Amino acid sequence: MTKHTIALDELAEKGPDADLLRQMIQFVAQRLMDLDVETRCGAGYGIKSEERSNSRNGYRDRLWQTRAGDVELRIPKLRQGSYFPPFLEPRRTAEKALAAVIQEAYVQGVSTRSVDELVQAMGMSGISKSQVVVVKPSRTVG
Repeated sequence: MTKHTIALDELAEKGPDADLLRQMIQFVAQRLMDLDVETRCGAGYGIKSEERSNSRNGYRDRLWQTRAGDVELRIPKLRQGSYFPPFLEPRRTAEKALAAVIQEAYVQGVSTRSVDELVQAMGMSGISKSQVVVVKPSRTVG
């Protein structure tokens, strides 16, 4: 019996097809964001219109992790208010919690190697010294 469908994971592992798939996902996601922002602004990019209620103000880059691999997105910024695509998830709470644990360990003086071992024990690929973001806690004088 011939299998007419292929799982996305299998397709992504096939090599050059994976690049094509990621490019297609990137194109569709970018186009969806452009259309959504045009609707919110009341006019397309670079088009002058009396119905325009907002305008674009550049982009911010975001890496989107999909089953087909990492896709680089350019999320449009608005001059008034903010825009976040509805198909993306905000940074997950678990990721924020992990980042907070790593930051706290670093601030408390735990070695980078120990933090890396902790991250690997949690089933992730590890973390390099350059990936540890140091956020100094604010201190109040009282």
